[in-house]
Amino acid sequence: MAAIAEPLSSAATAPGKDEFRHAMTRLGTAVNIVTTDGPGGRAGFTASAVCSVTDSPPTLLVCLNRSASVYAAFDVNGVLCVNVLGAGQQALSNLFGGKTAMGERFAAAQWHTQASGAPLLQGALVSFDCRIVNRTSVGTHDVLFCEVQAIALGDAARGLVYLDRRYYELGE
Repeated sequence: MAAIAEPLSSAATAPGKDEFRHAMTRLGTAVNIVTTDGPGGRAGFTASAVCSVTDSPPTLLVCLNRSASVYAAFDVNGVLCVNVLGAGQQALSNLFGGKTAMGERFAAAQWHTQASGAPLLQGALVSFDCRIVNRTSVGTHDVLFCEVQAIALGDAARGLVYLDRRYYELGE
């Protein structure tokens, strides 16, 4: 039987920012590069805060920090693509998650477009081409509700997750 974890906080003392961030490292997530293009410019960032909302209509949610350098491009363009990364794409994740110039980020891979015009990553496990249909603000972030316009399935069969501040490759 597994040991019972000691509580880090209680109902009387809500967790602080650092405690919450540390605890979230224990929540393994898919690794995604979210991209956009249009009148606001071409931009992209690495995101783990992405998930399915509903299949009717097909909708994802993406969380984006309002203080992020890419925020204005996503806000103006109103479209995005969630590119789910596979095994071996850790370096690309790090590139899009850092302070690298946007041109250098996009030069590191091959891209194409579908319905929205947002960049789809060649070699992604899957790419969800979306239109932002709604948003709500929570704390420092906007939660973007994104209706899927097109899906591109990649050939890769092995996934990539981020857990405890490390990448792990999944699959065969």
